[in-house]
Amino acid sequence: MSNTSRVAVVAIAAFYVIGVATARDAAAPPTRATAVQDVIQGVSVADPYRWLEDAASADVKAWTGQQTQRTRAYLDALPYRAAVHERLASLITQASPRHYELTHAGDRLFAMYFDPTRQQRTLVVMGADADPSKAKVVLDPNLLDPSGATAIDWYVPSPDGKRVAVSLSLGGSEDGTLHVYETESGKLVGETIPHVQFPTAGGDAAWRPDGTGFWYTRYPGEDRPADRGFYQQVYFHRIGDDPKTDAHVFGEGLPRIAEIQLDYSDSVGKLLITVQNGDGGEFAHYVGGPDGRFTQVTRFADGVDFAKFGPDRALYLVSERNAPRRQVQKLAPGVFDLQRAATIVPQGEDVVSVDFFGEDSLVFAGDRMYVRYLAGGPSRVRIFELDGKPAGEVPVSGIAAVDEVEPVGSDLLYSVETYLTRVQFYRLSGGRSVETALKATSPVRFDDMEVLRVFTESKDGTRVPLNIIRRKGIALDGSHPTLLYGYGGFGISLTPAFLGAARRVWFDAGGVFVVANIRGGGEFGQEWHQQGMLTRKQNVFDDFVAAAEYLLRERYTTTKQLAIQGGSNGGLLMGAALTQRPELFRAVVAEVGIFDMLRVELDPNGQFNVTEFGTVRNPEQFRALYAYSPYHRVREGVRYPAVFLSTGENDGRVNPMQSRKMAARLQAATGSGEHVYLITTSAAGHGMGSPLAVQIDQMADYLTFLFDQLGMGRDVTATVSPASH
Repeated sequence: MSNTSRVAVVAIAAFYVIGVATARDAAAPPTRATAVQDVIQGVSVADPYRWLEDAASADVKAWTGQQTQRTRAYLDALPYRAAVHERLASLITQASPRHYELTHAGDRLFAMYFDPTRQQRTLVVMGADADPSKAKVVLDPNLLDPSGATAIDWYVPSPDGKRVAVSLSLGGSEDGTLHVYETESGKLVGETIPHVQFPTAGGDAAWRPDGTGFWYTRYPGEDRPADRGFYQQVYFHRIGDDPKTDAHVFGEGLPRIAEIQLDYSDSVGKLLITVQNGDGGEFAHYVGGPDGRFTQVTRFADGVDFAKFGPDRALYLVSERNAPRRQVQKLAPGVFDLQRAATIVPQGEDVVSVDFFGEDSLVFAGDRMYVRYLAGGPSRVRIFELDGKPAGEVPVSGIAAVDEVEPVGSDLLYSVETYLTRVQFYRLSGGRSVETALKATSPVRFDDMEVLRVFTESKDGTRVPLNIIRRKGIALDGSHPTLLYGYGGFGISLTPAFLGAARRVWFDAGGVFVVANIRGGGEFGQEWHQQGMLTRKQNVFDDFVAAAEYLLRERYTTTKQLAIQGGSNGGLLMGAALTQRPELFRAVVAEVGIFDMLRVELDPNGQFNVTEFGTVRNPEQFRALYAYSPYHRVREGVRYPAVFLSTGENDGRVNPMQSRKMAARLQAATGSGEHVYLITTSAAGHGMGSPLAVQIDQMADYLTFLFDQLGMGRDVTATVSPASH
């Protein structure tokens, strides 16, 4: 950049920064609007803040910085913001380290290890006895990068556990480079392989049984910048070879938005490849042998969500074909014709759980099959013989989640977590379930709280579950500040998870917290998901509004004390709720949200979302998108609730311009824009890989905003001040 250009940038920045608000709720300076019009499916659509899409523009950078400074001035001027931050940091850093993402390989157990006194999680290894006191560090990103910017995306150990492949990325970007480390020494082996992981389609690897090489995902290089987040392919790397010579194995002819997962079965001697068609929940499965040829077993239209080889060399399938709550089918060894699959576990009352990529829907330990179920949100794990005969149930009581099930020989390690208790791992062995030492503890306790699971009716009569976490014995007199949380998309289920420090601070200030299991998620199977996607997306918003109306009707709170929160697709939910029913809410927290539904598909990850949201190229889908697109539904002169928008500069999943445009539109519509705040974090992306310090800052910010807007300042001051502890 020339010196003249540098001066111009400084001058522009100064123009935007002059007059930055220092008083609470100071008005937002006007944002330039332009006469941009698009004609889509014959409809003229205004987009006055199109210019805010250009992240590289000096004007946009200056505007973004000014918005963040204004928000910081507002939050930091509140007398309890520093105390809230201090309280959060104290509670979080006093918690015990925790282990998760367990993987058994050879005679070892690998795990991600998070020490709350460090910025990033670490990869550790221990014996199969799951004794964390004997664990040793394989890779510590905190030592690699003391700034805390380097994060582990994922890891895959070799079958003998002697080596491990790890994807590392910077600054929350999720743009991963693959490294191989020796487990014992922690030394780097061979060359690194760039661009094996990206926010669009993720990434994965699978080892040869002898540990001499592995298959891995890779994206086009810098020579094809337009396709950098697309056309994910599979390559094979032999340890010691130059990655530039790695052989292309699989991927030709797949959709541009294919997402690939890899699983090698040593007993069968075959590589199982799962391909998802974007993010909408359509899967295809391929099996490849030593000759490098692949057989397609299922297609996107077949409704098979998950596949895994069993110890008997048969291929087990989780299918929703004619079974919306899913069933388990089986193909005999060597048979890959889906028409010959036999149903061994028919559809039941609960739904077979399928995570975003179907991980751990079912696993095998010894001669038993363990199948994960969801009962509308809470988990169940049922045991079957390999022919599908029921053989019992894993002990899980109450409103709890089982997020991990990891075979260790004939035993099973599994996690149990509730809203009120931290995660604990159990070992199921010989029919007995015992606690392991992999137990996380926390100074945060919820002995004074209770969880109530209730149902309300949505606009079309659908019963929607709510999980209400409240102080025991509270009076339903409409006096409680209440925070309603939701997501509703991509078949992702909101299962019970320990509420932690931020919610404890919220409860201490007198709040009630509610999680809504609305449509679009997977809590009740694929029908529940499909009723909240594409042209049926409005059902998601109706369900959420019904949840809010229940809380008002049952006198938990009033509209002056009701707040809502959601992130990503849940941020879209926030935008729809506040534009469709602004009178219901006093405050809204929308994190890394989507708001312009007509242009989201122009971003790389937005193209993967088309199978979930739809496209403006389809007339019917365009009409649905335009009808609820929050950015386009903002109206002049409406009294909107206070809004806190947050985003990260390095977000590869949701373009930060979404939050910029929504902030500008809301600020213009409300005149002074005094209750609409935007904050952009330079050292963060979508949230994955953010340093702990950044996470604590973000929690303190949204809590401080809520406390102020809901008039909770007096209670907050009493509960977070040092004298109160």
